[in-house]
Amino acid sequence: MDDTPQEITSLVGREVYSNNGVFVGEVEDLRLNVGGEAVTGLALGNLNYTLFGNDVTTARGVIVPYRWVRAVGDVILVTDVVERVKEPDEEEEEIVA
Repeated sequence: MDDTPQEITSLVGREVYSNNGVFVGEVEDLRLNVGGEAVTGLALGNLNYTLFGNDVTTARGVIVPYRWVRAVGDVILVTDVVERVKEPDEEEEEIVA
């Protein structure tokens, strides 16, 4: 595996697919934790609206938590977004409560 550091801006413009091969969207920006020097999310645009239904019809995009990222290459693979959108992550429910 190539451990050569890459600029985080190289992620912008890459297509994002679920690990099941379904197109999710395209990276438009990144959410960063500057203090922790880490990427915390991918801001996606050009969405596959059939995945998100009415949840994002008025929004310009969505932010996918970076912990969902499984692989980064020519495209970015994330865990199955459809399952996560329909069934909220238990961690997220605890944070909201």
